Amino acid sequence: MSDNELGLFLRTRREAVTPAEVGLPTGSRRRTPGLRRAELATLAGVSVEYVTRLEQGRDRHPSPQVVAALAEALRLTAGERVHLHRLTKNQGGGLCTGGAAPALTVRPTVRALLDRLEPAPAVLVNRIGDLLAWTDGYDRLARPVGLLDGTPPNLARFVFGDERARAAYPDWDRVADEQVAALKQGPFRVDPHVAALADELTVTAGAEFTGRVERLPGLPASTGITRFTHPEAGALRLAYETLELPADDDQRLIVHLPADDATASALDGLTGRRPGALRAVSG
Repeated sequence: MSDNELGLFLRTRREAVTPAEVGLPTGSRRRTPGLRRAELATLAGVSVEYVTRLEQGRDRHPSPQVVAALAEALRLTAGERVHLHRLTKNQGGGLCTGGAAPALTVRPTVRALLDRLEPAPAVLVNRIGDLLAWTDGYDRLARPVGLLDGTPPNLARFVFGDERARAAYPDWDRVADEQVAALKQGPFRVDPHVAALADELTVTAGAEFTGRVERLPGLPASTGITRFTHPEAGALRLAYETLELPADDDQRLIVHLPADDATASALDGLTGRRPGALRAVSG
């Protein structure tokens, strides 16, 4: 399994940027819609050979000036720039910020925040996807499909190791992509705890997991809409927002809201609350 996360990220981002986005002619004989290495090199002010070395993993520690130039040339978002910086620090035995064991405790104020979020389905997870605390609304949503099985329950293990996951998530492939991207957000295999889970999923899920590791950069979507099938409430469309807690917590809070009126009504039915307790975000 490749450990060249920096090269994978640069290549996937290069292939995602069209020449038109950076003011280059598109031409009619391009084999890919993205940028060529030579075009990226010109935009960033470095040699083609250096871009090649970075993408192939033969150089994993570009200078801050080169990182900034590549980020600008690739039109990276703020989140992508932070991720690129982390990758340059964590490749090939560099600084690893993920050596401590994943946090399993929850601060009282965070628990109080979860209480205030009722009846919305909200869950607190650590960096390996362990579910640490959740609202009653999330419990009613997740427990019937088996998502809360395990001690502690774990999102990645459920998605890749539980056959019920494919029924719960009609867009299973996209959800699986997001779980791999979340595990790879940061040092990935440099972190022994993430590496241990990745080894486990390599055995239990095989190519469904390893194929994604090879091709997906560690950039999970922090917001979006997930389709979810509940045994009682039926088909749901859930908008989600991911809120990162301070670095010392090493946890993130995922809050779900109904994406449409039908889902809002269905969630109200699950919570036993009056209609309109959870309003659709589209409204």
